[in-house]
Amino acid sequence: MGKRLSESAQGKSYSVINIAGGRGAVRKLNNMGIVPGTDITVVQLSGSGPIVIEARGTRLAIGRGMAEKVLVKEK
Repeated sequence: MGKRLSESAQGKSYSVINIAGGRGAVRKLNNMGIVPGTDITVVQLSGSGPIVIEARGTRLAIGRGMAEKVLVKEK
C-alpha cells in the first residue's frame, strides 16, 4: 500500500508507484523524470513550501499540489 509524496518523511527513500493526475500533471512529472518505478529520496520537507526530492542524481522541487498526485511506497 502506498501513500502520497506530500505525506512522506524527510530523509526517507521511496519508489514511485503511480501518478494519479491529469495528462498535464503526468506529462510534467514525466518530463522531470518522475515515472512509476523511479527511486526518490525526500531531501527537504518544510512547512507549506515545495518538497525537494532527489531522483536520478538530480534535485527537484515539487509543489505540494503536484506532490499530492504522486503515489509512493517506502523502500
